[in-house]
Amino acid sequence: MDTMVNQFTALTMMSKEQMRKYIVRRTLPEQIEYSFSDAIPPLLQRIYAHRGVSCDADMQRELSALLPADTLKGLKPSLVLLQEALANQQAILVVGDFDADGATSSALAVLALQAMGAQRVDYLVPNRFEYGYGLTPEIVEVAKSKHPDLIITVDNGISSVDGVLAANAAGIKVLITDHHLPGQILPDAAAIVNPNQTGCDFPSKNLAGVGVIFYLMSALRTALNDAGWFALQNLPVPNMADFLDLVALGTVADVVPLDRNNRVLVHQGLRRIRAGRCRPGISALIAVAGRNQQQLVAADLGFTVGPRLNAAGRLDDMSHGIECLLTTDTALAAEMAQELDALNRDRRAIEGSMQQEAMASLNELQHSLATNELDAQTFGLCLFDKTWHQGVIGILASRIKDKFHRPVIAFALADSGQHGADMAEQEIKGSARSIPGFHIRDALDAIATRHPGLVNKFGGHAMAAGLTIQLKHYQAFQQAFDQEVRRQLSLEDLRGQIWSDGELEARDLTLAQAETLREHGPWGQAFPEPVFDGEFKLVQQRIVGEKHLKMVLALPASNTVIDAIAFNVDLNQWPTSSDKIKLAYRLDVNEFRGEKSVQFVAEYLESVKAS
Repeated sequence: MDTMVNQFTALTMMSKEQMRKYIVRRTLPEQIEYSFSDAIPPLLQRIYAHRGVSCDADMQRELSALLPADTLKGLKPSLVLLQEALANQQAILVVGDFDADGATSSALAVLALQAMGAQRVDYLVPNRFEYGYGLTPEIVEVAKSKHPDLIITVDNGISSVDGVLAANAAGIKVLITDHHLPGQILPDAAAIVNPNQTGCDFPSKNLAGVGVIFYLMSALRTALNDAGWFALQNLPVPNMADFLDLVALGTVADVVPLDRNNRVLVHQGLRRIRAGRCRPGISALIAVAGRNQQQLVAADLGFTVGPRLNAAGRLDDMSHGIECLLTTDTALAAEMAQELDALNRDRRAIEGSMQQEAMASLNELQHSLATNELDAQTFGLCLFDKTWHQGVIGILASRIKDKFHRPVIAFALADSGQHGADMAEQEIKGSARSIPGFHIRDALDAIATRHPGLVNKFGGHAMAAGLTIQLKHYQAFQQAFDQEVRRQLSLEDLRGQIWSDGELEARDLTLAQAETLREHGPWGQAFPEPVFDGEFKLVQQRIVGEKHLKMVLALPASNTVIDAIAFNVDLNQWPTSSDKIKLAYRLDVNEFRGEKSVQFVAEYLESVKAS
């Protein structure tokens, strides 16, 4: 654990007061005129207004509200490539990414192309431990054995300059579909569809990779239909709505902002999943996660279904996840889902061990240091341990980020099998997670510009990114990262905040209100599920399931009592001797043995001292 000591030392200088989270009540954005109809209940009007929604039309969730595809840059040459490939029955190879977005994108591309008459379509997902991310020259070498005429990248490719060159040299055309931010040099692909590329007028820049390929396949279906293709081939015209279950899963799992367009995609996908009109693999993953398919919400996709799909790419081979999504055999889908669930349990065990090691090191240092100097803190935190599993460092970075409220990068050896004398020359891979106000991909770009040779490669989004550096440059990178965070953020920015939609009155604490909130999402990234706050009398409290706190709360000046639960509490602090608590919570529906009831799910809680 010596490799982690210097990363944690400064954090141990934080007092409990500095580590506290602060509840901040949302206010209405200025200079926006609101014109909700009476069809929107007052509480929902308040919640929507807090999220920048100004009228009923902004909450339309029908497919007719989707943005048209025609402003996507690169759409026309992409359609020419695809129509030519179909007309000549060329071999098409889909090259995906090894996460849930990449898996759903790969499955959607294969299924849609097959539905449109492609007879020679296959997929390839790079094993993250052998080939790394994207269309690399090494992956092109593997692809060549499949003799493709056209490679379609999904959820990757915008940074694959060398890989596209290798494909071009081999006489293989490349069509890139991606949503990651482009670098200064674009690959020399035959066509690129990416809403974030320069010059693209598509209004929503928040499509996930699966959203991009959905738009492209939808446009292809329209073009083929207009040309009479389906009639000539004696094929039914595909209903693109049949693929929205995949779009919803990939979009939520990739934690992209749920802007208006993405909310339509996710809502429509959820409707189909709830109605049982989805891929057998998705139904099987929902079942193995113990969720009620008819009551599924976006959070279930993000926190239960997505992680099981992701586990394949993190620990093994994402083709297992893609095959689960592709199969039409219900029994086989159930078997595959069980395998993915087992991988996810392994992932959780590895992650738990890594997190326990990290926090144990921190706790030891906290006991040995007494100072509370604020200006000695680490603003940007880097973590590295040579024993860590590179498939899980992203989750570890996210957990540490949540605890310490600052940007975090967790590193692991790129090749865990080499621990020799030349270890300093080895590459290490980092997975970065950020906080609001700090664009992590742009920060890595700034570091690479200011310190040439320090970063080998990088890519990502505002809130998550990946990179590789040499181990010998780790300390220099650590300092550069901390300096970049200090340049952009203040201490106040590093204080953990819980955003609240205000207090609820006793009349709002009903099952009907909780179900209304559940149904009027989808809630997610940049369109968060409503959170409320208040102080309550603590009537009862007990630990259940090892570290969850079950409570009965009473409202001030009211006889109303309500059940509440807080997950994964600190057993050194809870149960508390105080009879009063401050709580930030979600109003949720608890279903047990077929009976529904309303309950609070704590987002944050703290004891309130008696005055």
